[in-house]
Amino acid sequence: MKPVQADDAAIAKAAELLHQGRLVAFPTETVYGLGADAGNPAAVRRIFEAKGRPADHPLIVHIANTASLNDWAESVPEAALRLAARFWPGPLAIILKKKATVPLEVTGGQDTVALRIPNNPIALRLLQTFGGGIAAPSANRFKRISPTQASHVAEELGDRVDMILDGGPCQVGVESTIVNLSGPQPILLRPGHISRQQLEEVLQTELIILQHAEKSDTRAPGLMMVHYAPATVAMRCVGETLPEIVQKLAAQGKKIGLLGYRQTIKAHPLVHDIRLPRQAEAYAQALYTALRELDRLQLDLILVEQPPNTEDWRAVNDRLSKATVPFQPG
Repeated sequence: MKPVQADDAAIAKAAELLHQGRLVAFPTETVYGLGADAGNPAAVRRIFEAKGRPADHPLIVHIANTASLNDWAESVPEAALRLAARFWPGPLAIILKKKATVPLEVTGGQDTVALRIPNNPIALRLLQTFGGGIAAPSANRFKRISPTQASHVAEELGDRVDMILDGGPCQVGVESTIVNLSGPQPILLRPGHISRQQLEEVLQTELIILQHAEKSDTRAPGLMMVHYAPATVAMRCVGETLPEIVQKLAAQGKKIGLLGYRQTIKAHPLVHDIRLPRQAEAYAQALYTALRELDRLQLDLILVEQPPNTEDWRAVNDRLSKATVPFQPG
């Protein structure tokens, strides 16, 4: 499937396809989404078939405006309205109790639904033209690297998708922050571009933060132990150990991909070195494209220099913890 430039005619055609129950990939500020009419159970099932995604794994419903919350949520707490007023359109998904009319195919069989307004002009025009909610996980095969360019969608899904709207590279580059407001206390389920501190400032309360090994009572996208991963084995290493590790592996004839941002590595014909920015937001924007580039090279191993374990790197470290494993010699 060849991507098409997302002009007015293409967006109108995409909305028509969605009304027909077909699949349309489109850009958001985070990653490209694989969209279907969220009110059409048969269309939503096509998302799971195209991605190879388990049916109990819920989707995020993208909506055009805050008023549409009432079409999907049983009730809208004041906390949700405060977050929406501050961060929408933007990379934040809010989980609320669903209306009885919301298909269980969208929610993975749960009584909650995740909702957000994307901050992308093409996504917003598509939502407005379509006139309803669009269920859209990332437009890639299940557990694999999320797409941040239209060409990535074509590589991943081919003719499994009926149309790919090309809106250029995604500006944020990692999936949305997810906050669960369906219970008595707000829970941060997935970190993202919008930070814990920003959310707590608006909510005027502390968020519950799930530790890596803890399981949430509410299933949400991106909570599996393995996700966002290349097909090539990828390991993360402490920066100071990288030169020695690379030297030993190259001496064994291993073809290595290196994703670094601080540590300098001596050039070697068996080492493909990609340098990412030292700022967390810029690193996040480039991460998936860099991983995908290395994954195409048929390497023996990808090594990722471990970023700092600080709050501003929380989203990046979350994605890397699911896409890689700690370095293991041998």
